[in-house]
Parts: sequence; structure tokens; C-alpha cells
Amino acid sequence: MDVSTAAEIAAIPALELPALYRGRQLSPVDVTQAVLDRAEEVQQDLNCFYEIDHKGASRSAKESEKRWLADEEIGLLDGVPATVKENIAVAGFRRPSGSAACADAPRESSDGPAAARLREAGAPIIGLTVMPDLGMLSSGVSSLHGVTRSPWNPEWTVGGSSGGAGAAATAGVGPFHLGSDIAGSVRLPATWLGLFSLKPTFGRVPVDPPYMGRVVGPLTRTVADAALLLSEVSRPDVRDCSSLTVDPVDWHSLVKPVPEDMVRGSKVAFHLDAGAGIPTDPEVAALVGRAVAHFEAAGADVTEIAPPMTPDYLDGLDMFLRTRSLADIVALDEDRQAKLLPFVREWARGAERTSGVETMRNLQTIWSLRRDTIIRTSPYDLVLSPVSAVAAFPAEWPMPTNSPETALHHVAYAVPYNLSEQPAASINCGFTADGRPVGLQIAGRRFDDAQVLKAAHWYEQTRPESAVPAWPL
Repeated sequence: MDVSTAAEIAAIPALELPALYRGRQLSPVDVTQAVLDRAEEVQQDLNCFYEIDHKGASRSAKESEKRWLADEEIGLLDGVPATVKENIAVAGFRRPSGSAACADAPRESSDGPAAARLREAGAPIIGLTVMPDLGMLSSGVSSLHGVTRSPWNPEWTVGGSSGGAGAAATAGVGPFHLGSDIAGSVRLPATWLGLFSLKPTFGRVPVDPPYMGRVVGPLTRTVADAALLLSEVSRPDVRDCSSLTVDPVDWHSLVKPVPEDMVRGSKVAFHLDAGAGIPTDPEVAALVGRAVAHFEAAGADVTEIAPPMTPDYLDGLDMFLRTRSLADIVALDEDRQAKLLPFVREWARGAERTSGVETMRNLQTIWSLRRDTIIRTSPYDLVLSPVSAVAAFPAEWPMPTNSPETALHHVAYAVPYNLSEQPAASINCGFTADGRPVGLQIAGRRFDDAQVLKAAHWYEQTRPESAVPAWPL
């Protein structure tokens, strides 16, 4: 297997692999080895992996190969390689959450819910992807790992905090990549890398430990692969007290092509103003505006609405998250605190004078934003907007503004849907003049993940050629 062929095999969509395994054209061992080789090939330039598990992935692939040869495969994920973000527990590996302060974290004794579902489905876990310090940056800047770089251009950010997963997906290191999202952390890498991602309804994919707004979601090159991955990792787990045990989604039905007139008659809202934070770049607004027009031309009933976010809501959220992070930081000894990325430390210390009363008021601000987001969007089947006000920024910057004072000023489009628990996706809708990808955010009603995925799949099938990524590397 030469290098070019190995790279092509590593990038085969997950949806195509079962037929290739069944027809004996490829085996899980072939594909997993190609993905492992691809991971090693890109690691030096991109810095997207914390650990690459050659031994464990190869063992899993061999077990899968035996099942396929005996026609005893577990399902459609059997033998399909996957990566997992480093803050998701994987047995035998540390979980340092991107920070030098936690580099000696104990090795996990068991898999977290998402990793456990992958193993049960027979998917080889080929490695753990990197993230920035404590997941509190929308970039690939880490005190433990250094800088993760975009396959499109090494000078551009990969986004975060699921930046390593995004870089691996963009570079074709296998079809499946799991990240997590608490304020845009799967959608932001997706918008800046041209990928598809879904922040599912809160509780749809079990998380351990659960926390307000936190979800696990996919980063993939195609909508169908994301649906296929979600079909397994969305199964409930007792370790997540918020895990949904009702209203299951028929994920497998979502991998089929959708009718060209799927959005005809749908009630679709849009906004090209974030409501707070960074003003929307005109290029970003124009590209998302064209995507909105695409929905309208297909027969959707399109209405412009005011954004859910306001400056007061964003300020209250920012201070609450600073307070939360400060509580984590002060629990560390002084030596560990000194190892944290200075940007994160400075941002969190902005909450040092915040009183308990103010913290409760900031929490109430979050609940008000949640309420207003649901009320404002509930009349509509879908809500379209940018994922972020800006396209990719320099790789070395921790955040788009490069300032702790305005660290969260770029999340105004994304974070309302974390707090309202609604599903929201990112899918590429075009490129800036200098080639940076721009994602369209498609949000839906709570629990209606299927509608969001169907709309994204329709857009993927019908979008203009200028919006289709020609993958780098």
C-alpha cells in the first residue's frame, strides 16, 4: 500500500466502509492501519493528537476483521476507526484537558460513555485528539501541547476547544471524530475548517460528568457520517443523570438522500447580527446570506428575526464562566496554577471580586437567555445564522480578539443553543476571498435533532459547488 493509496483509504467515508468490508475489498485491519499511518504523517505539521494508540487500535481492528469474515459483524460501525477528544475518558489514558497543570492526571480505569459506545460498536479508537487549556479557548493553543494548526493553512486557527478533532477530520485521519461543546466547541472548529458538526440536544449523547450546556458531538466531513456515529454514541448511560431515555432518533434513516423539495413550506428564521460581541464580518454575512437565499429559493418560508443574544446576556455569561473556571483554578496548588496558559489564568481572574450574590444574578442571566432563545425561535422549524462572526484567525491567538477582556465576544451566535439545549449544526456554506471556510449554523427545536440533520443533509446535497470543500492534503 503506497502513501497516496493509504491516504485515500484513510479518508473513505464511514458510510462506504461496511460494503467494502462485506465485499472483501478492504478489511478493518487495512483501513485502521491506513488511518494510523495518516495520523503519524500529519501529526508533525498539525499537532492534532495527544496519544496515538497503535496497539489498541490494531487489536480492535483484528477482532473486527474476524467478525466480518465470519459474517458476524456487530453493525455499521464495526471496524470503522474513530478519534476521541482528550477530555473524554478512555481506559488506560490520562485526561489532562489540554493543560500542563494537569499533565500528570491519573490514567483512566474505564471508558467514559462515548468511548464505551464506540468499543461496544466495534469501532477502533485510534487516538486522543488535543484541546486547549481546560477547554476554555476557541483555538488550538495549549500550555501542554503547543499550537495545533489548520490543514488548510498552518497560519490559521483550527478553532476549539475540539480543535485537534477538527484538524484530524479535515486532514482525512479517518471518518469519525468526537468532540465536546459547551459554548460552540464542535461548531467553531467546524466553521473554521469546513466540516460538518452537530451540537445535539442536551442529554442526547451521555457525558460524564454532566454539566449545564455540555454535549458530546461529531466532527465529520459528511452529514451522513455524523448521523451514523450518533446512532451509537447517543445510547443512554446511567453515569449521566441528564441522559435522555425517551424520544429516540432514527439516526439510520438520516443517512439516506433527502428529497430536493425537503425544505419547501418549512418555516425558517434567520439573523445575520449576533446581537452582541464582535460585529459580523461582511464576508461571513454575505456567504450565510446566500445560504439563506438558497433555502428561500427552494420554497422555505423565510423570516428575519432579532438575535437571542444581548450585550447584558453576554456579559453575565462571561462572568459566570470566569467564576466557574476560577473555582477550578484555585483548587490547584500554586505550582500547577503557574503552568496554566497565562491567557486562561488572566481571563478567569477577572472574576476574583465577584460576590456570591453577583454569581447568582449571572446564573439567572443564563436562565433568561435560555428562556428568550426558546421563545424567539419556537415558531420556526429552523433558524439559520453564522456560527461565528468571523472567519479563521491566526493560529497563535487564543481567541479571535486575542484579549482576555473580550474572550467570549465571538460565541454570541453559538452559545444560546447550548443554554437552551436545542440542537445546532455547522455546515460549510462558502469561502472568504482568501480561502477561509465559513459555516452556516442550522438550529432547531429542542429534541428535533432529526430535522436539523435532514436540513443539513439537504443543503449538503444542493449547495453550490463553491461551498463544497476540496479537502486539503
